[in-house]
Amino acid sequence: MADIEIQKVTAHIGARVIGVDISKPLDDITAAALRTALNEHKALVFDDVDLDDEGQQAFARHFGDLTTAHPTVPAVDGAPNVLPVDSERGRANHWHTDVTFVLNPPQASTLRSITVPPYGGETLIANSAAAYRDLPEPLRALADTLWAEHTNDYDYAVPDENIDEEQAAQRAQFTSIKFRTAHPVVRVHPLTGERGLFIGGFAQRILGLSVGESRKILDLLQAYVTRPENILRWRWSPNQLVLFDNRITQHYAIDNYDGAPRRLHRVTVAGDVPVGIEGKESHSIAGDASHYTSVA
Repeated sequence: MADIEIQKVTAHIGARVIGVDISKPLDDITAAALRTALNEHKALVFDDVDLDDEGQQAFARHFGDLTTAHPTVPAVDGAPNVLPVDSERGRANHWHTDVTFVLNPPQASTLRSITVPPYGGETLIANSAAAYRDLPEPLRALADTLWAEHTNDYDYAVPDENIDEEQAAQRAQFTSIKFRTAHPVVRVHPLTGERGLFIGGFAQRILGLSVGESRKILDLLQAYVTRPENILRWRWSPNQLVLFDNRITQHYAIDNYDGAPRRLHRVTVAGDVPVGIEGKESHSIAGDASHYTSVA
């Protein structure tokens, strides 16, 4: 424990962890220290990691049971809990929190660099608790009352005529099981009690409002999440791992590397059912994700 050093990367989000070899089993005290650091900084960076897929999964298990790779997208061959985040399979260049279209999205995500482009390819991670604190009081009071429907069944704002055959197949796979889930717009973190804006790209409609009305409100709230002050912009190097709290962050993979190969491997930790400020839990509208995740 005396050897662990936590170095802040920005004022509001992100820290580099020094002095922990995550390729080896962690004792309970070290695992607890990392959880505390994650609660505070929301995203932790580990440099020069000596991990393969099995080692990444072993590290993630210190924080809970693993999900499978994804509800609809295939895993890495021979590693059902590992999702290849590969530029050749599509680019998630939109703000989102992982898999919020299911009832209990992952509580935490790990990303490990496999192939890094020579420039660009950063991952942005935003602190949605800081965003909530930034809201003016009238807007915060409104957000506290709202619920949003999250779904994987939408077009990512790309017109059909701009989709080639391969992209159409990827979209069909992503929506092969259609999920719709109602989550509170303001989620209470189960460990810290912090309130955070729980929206992002899969939040498509505010319950009780039209799609057009919903878009205006969601865009207004999202603008606070994506303030530069609330964002960690991480430039990947080889053999890095980033652990982030999926309950209180959003992220965005920037498509700014001219088609060069970019590949990360993702392993996610099963989460709890989100709870709003009045103690009411999220509820599923459509889609069964029991093949993907247990409930933490």
